[in-house]
Amino acid sequence: MEKKAIEPAMDLNQQIENLKELGLIINDEDYARRFLNDVSYFRLIKAYNLGLKEKNSKYNGKTTFEEIVQLYLFNSRFRQVLFTRIEMVEVNLRCRLATYFSLKYGPLGYLDANNFVSGLYFDEFKEDMEKEIERNKKSPFVKNFLENYEGGSIPLYALVELFSFGTLSKFFKNMKNEDKRDFAKQYYGVGYTYFESWVENIAFVRNICAHYGRIYNMNLVKTPRLYREYSEKGVSNLRIFATLICIKHLIPNDNKWDEFIQTIDLLIDKYNSVDIKLIGFPDNWKDLLLQ
Repeated sequence: MEKKAIEPAMDLNQQIENLKELGLIINDEDYARRFLNDVSYFRLIKAYNLGLKEKNSKYNGKTTFEEIVQLYLFNSRFRQVLFTRIEMVEVNLRCRLATYFSLKYGPLGYLDANNFVSGLYFDEFKEDMEKEIERNKKSPFVKNFLENYEGGSIPLYALVELFSFGTLSKFFKNMKNEDKRDFAKQYYGVGYTYFESWVENIAFVRNICAHYGRIYNMNLVKTPRLYREYSEKGVSNLRIFATLICIKHLIPNDNKWDEFIQTIDLLIDKYNSVDIKLIGFPDNWKDLLLQ
């Protein structure tokens, strides 16, 4: 198959003219020019025109530049709000996982491959941690353990602060099944196979949020296992709503959860170009998240 040539770069005026030629309605060219000067054409148009026009075709003559901006702004605000809940899950999991593992295997038990399932995962984890320790060796708590404690090793209850969410997810995944089962049941009251998929999904979404990515109209690569009650009510595990379901179960005592739901509701009302089906929200989404 013949490969395409790289398209030449366009200045702001050329970008505006190109969009008009594609049939996009631009009511205020100065506004569009200012916006495209702050948010790149590629980030805005290439990502948020999905579903608004067919590939390699033109817009339908009704779509406006402002509608695409609305989708971008909704995604940005929604992502920021969602990140606050993900942060709660991450901090909570760091604490509980380090406590469980340290109590069972000792604060340096993470250095023993026999406490894990896969030797390959264990080796990758050790290599990643060595890099993180080197990168953070001037951090006060890291420096303290390296210089003032026997062997210069860092206990898991401190080392866990250097874990990314992805590392947390991989650490749990490599624990023995009996440990995963006990941990998930003891701290979260769920089966470990569900818990493992939820954490993996949230870690994936967390990285999208941290890199200012798109969660609107996006299929999740890492999909969570959902309880049958949700599947039977038409909830898909391919869209971001499934992640909210997971978070709901992982922080059941979140006293700001109602406020979180209200904020999302206000965002949907504010950006009326948003199609909630494209983020996997069923019509009764508030009931599902609040029940």
